[in-house]
Amino acid sequence: MKVPFKQVDVFTGVPFGGNPVAVVLDAQGLDAAQMQRIANWTNLSETTFVLPPTHTDADYRVRIFTPRAELPFAGHPTLGTAHALLEAGRIAARNGRLTQECAAGLIALTVSAADGGGVQIAFDLPSPGYAPLGAGQIDELEDILGAPLLRAHPPQFINVGPTWTTVQLADAATVLSLAPDMARLAAFDLRTKSTGVVVFGAHAQGADAAMEVRAFAPSQGVNEDPVCGSGNGAVAAFVREAGLVAAFGARYVSSQGAAVGRSGRLSIGIEAGGAIRVGGQSVTCIDGSIVC
Repeated sequence: MKVPFKQVDVFTGVPFGGNPVAVVLDAQGLDAAQMQRIANWTNLSETTFVLPPTHTDADYRVRIFTPRAELPFAGHPTLGTAHALLEAGRIAARNGRLTQECAAGLIALTVSAADGGGVQIAFDLPSPGYAPLGAGQIDELEDILGAPLLRAHPPQFINVGPTWTTVQLADAATVLSLAPDMARLAAFDLRTKSTGVVVFGAHAQGADAAMEVRAFAPSQGVNEDPVCGSGNGAVAAFVREAGLVAAFGARYVSSQGAAVGRSGRLSIGIEAGGAIRVGGQSVTCIDGSIVC
């Protein structure tokens, strides 16, 4: 059977930038094994499958797969799926709001005009959970990454649906210079039950972004995720919990993807009540169907 399909670049307003996600707009009739095969075939960091909602408050339901496994939630697939459904006319925002149903629960999204034209979609980050790394794990991770970790604010396992090992480095230049040992990193993630490692470092004052971010998930079949919404959400949660909001701002721009030639920009908001919002623009690059 033919099913409608889009490929959307997220966290960019320019085609062939940001982070691509494959979206199967009508996945009724596909079982989990078929979804996993399709996700392995697209070979993107994530592929999403849209289904009718089971919750009365949701506009749609989505299942999210990496090439190797299903995720309860992920950021750029959430935004790319909403963009694809709005563009196809399958859903409509009500008062600038949408609600996505996924394995992590109900995710609130906002739809608004973007600076310079176009539309920006943002999601409310699920409430994060935190667990510290042990001293030996910090030493091991430092060796795997090949750069000193800032220990004034120690790394944390931060669960935002996926669990990201979240690490602050000295600066953006250090982040961009990393060349992790992917085999050892995959083994570390499997042992610690982490989805991957997300690192961040501050840009210099006056730069067009407050920080540079990179996300590595080799145990999921994704050595480096070009621009990662949930990873940036975990970083924002780290910033909030570590008392770094004054340093980066309650509203800041994060840059990711330059290291893999897929530069993207994310708009991050840390609300006074503690809620975290991650947003950006998206653009469709492929629009058609696939045969299942």
